[in-house]
Amino acid sequence: MTAVLPRTVRLHGHPLSYADVGAGPAVLFVHGLLGSHQHWTQLMLTLAAERRLIAPDLFGHGASAKPVGDYSLGAHAATLRDLLDRLEIGEVTLVGHSLGGGIAMQFGYLFPERVRRLVLVSSGGLGRELSLLLRAAALPGAELVLPVIASGWLRRRTATVAGGLGRLGVRASADVSEAWRGLGDLNGAESRRAFLATVRSVIDPGGQTVTAWDHLPMTGAVPTMLVWGAKDRIIPSWHAVTAQTGFPGCRVEIFERAGHFPHLAEPERFAGLLREFIADNG
Repeated sequence: MTAVLPRTVRLHGHPLSYADVGAGPAVLFVHGLLGSHQHWTQLMLTLAAERRLIAPDLFGHGASAKPVGDYSLGAHAATLRDLLDRLEIGEVTLVGHSLGGGIAMQFGYLFPERVRRLVLVSSGGLGRELSLLLRAAALPGAELVLPVIASGWLRRRTATVAGGLGRLGVRASADVSEAWRGLGDLNGAESRRAFLATVRSVIDPGGQTVTAWDHLPMTGAVPTMLVWGAKDRIIPSWHAVTAQTGFPGCRVEIFERAGHFPHLAEPERFAGLLREFIADNG
């Protein structure tokens, strides 16, 4: 397999884009804020011969619809359940990154019978601490600033600078590259509205407002692995260490050279860990 081609299904009257490859026990990938199924493409190509791999674009993201409505963790979790029902899939291994980690934990709390294993990557929901940039997006008036930040003119000027640095051998990190790609998705008014609705459902100017700690004892019955980049500037990596008290016996893997996107910064290592974790837990 050389490509992952998205499909579309209508849920609650709106189109949801998703990728679905491979066969066997299912793994459901949940991207983070400003992400899409493309965050998981390389991993899906690597593992497609071993498992069935599903990666949706959450509502408000990627090629999926961006309706006016509920963008809470619970709403996203319910959408994932409905997608699995439509695909006639029962249990899954859940892999969630950042916001997707919070959604994965909410899914596990609401539908515990559907989760075989849980992999949280730089996950939200495990502490209040959060980067200033995302906290600023929760401020009143952010909707006036976003069109400027996401404007084609500003992005073209920055791309010119980045291209010059690239010719000098200076390459952007996975964090910078993905943040830049995500800003490009905010060029439309519907995307910006959905982004702000999502941000404000889980963040205020002081940090993260939704915590999984009340539900961790229940979720902890599921085999769990936490993966974090030591250089994460979005959500600090020590959240993974403190979370061990809520996930008895959980496995923690720290990628010393990675930031907020360890699965993109070191894809081969991440794929090996995921393959091993799934095999160890049946």
